[in-house]
Amino acid sequence: NLHLMGSEDRLERCICSICVCRSLQDQDKDYVGFATLPNQVHRKTVKKGFTFTLMVAGESGLGKSTLINSLFLTDLYKDRKVLNAEERICQTVDIVKHTIGIEEKGVKLRLTIIDTPGLGDAVNNTDSWFHIEQYIDQQFEQYFRDESGLNRRNIQDNRVHCCLYFISPFGHGLRPLDVECMRALHEKVNIIPVLAKADSLTRAEIFKKKRKIKEEIKQFGINIYEFPECDSDDDDEFRMQEQILKDSIPFAVIGSNIQVESKGHKFRGRIYPWGVVEVENPAHSDFLLLRNMLVRTHMQDLKDITRETHYENYRAQCIQNMTRMVRLNTTKNVCLSEFISEHKKQTCLPCLA
Repeated sequence: NLHLMGSEDRLERCICSICVCRSLQDQDKDYVGFATLPNQVHRKTVKKGFTFTLMVAGESGLGKSTLINSLFLTDLYKDRKVLNAEERICQTVDIVKHTIGIEEKGVKLRLTIIDTPGLGDAVNNTDSWFHIEQYIDQQFEQYFRDESGLNRRNIQDNRVHCCLYFISPFGHGLRPLDVECMRALHEKVNIIPVLAKADSLTRAEIFKKKRKIKEEIKQFGINIYEFPECDSDDDDEFRMQEQILKDSIPFAVIGSNIQVESKGHKFRGRIYPWGVVEVENPAHSDFLLLRNMLVRTHMQDLKDITRETHYENYRAQCIQNMTRMVRLNTTKNVCLSEFISEHKKQTCLPCLA
């Protein structure tokens, strides 16, 4: 019986092989098959999953945590301790990391949120962005070490791909802290400026503040994330969407963790005596534009720029420093060898005499 079962298995494999061969023969003889490469890459990438690291920075009280929860429909900060006024004054800038796994239609995303509580809360905020800058460099350094090691296949990418920088709606534009912080980070990470709490402003005020912030970003030489240029084969609808995104910088946003109901319709929003604000209503804020840009259209471009520009600049600087150290050590060794050789000659001269 075992012999018969083994024969049946071999027969079944032979039949499958014959079917595959006939299927290949039936294909177009001019068809090689490399057109399936995108499908192969897609299957491999989906199986491996994706990673994305998003940093949020800006003064406390601007709704950073609320917006992140609204963007990804989650609650990352449910266990966070709320500080009182005295604790905030003494607080230094901290780095808080949250990592969650999200799956949508079979596609897995490992999302990491880097929060920076304490920025701008102290009486003296000089160099308060140092810890943020240091953290970004540390992730570059760790990736550089892993990339230079033996186990390169399983490198975990913790580099910061994007920084949402929150700007207060209550000033006349950028504050000195905003300028200095963004200038310290703009060569290390993709900065996307966000005008917080847009529901506290009228449409006319939002327009004026956006224009003022854009002017000051250009005036102070701050490099924010630049949207890629459209290709010649892109359709008019895509070009129009890209232009809308460019014109919307800085994104005027609203966040809410509360589901409200109005006229039989449930949505994330806020209820005021004068009316209701919907988070996902394009007439009320740029929330949908920001979410679509971050997740649906430009996430991969943010990762590509991080890899090809910001990380490569760091990597080139590391290699340059290493080369300089090697040359310096070589020069020292040559000088030391010459000194020892000369010393030996002088020591041996009396003996020869």
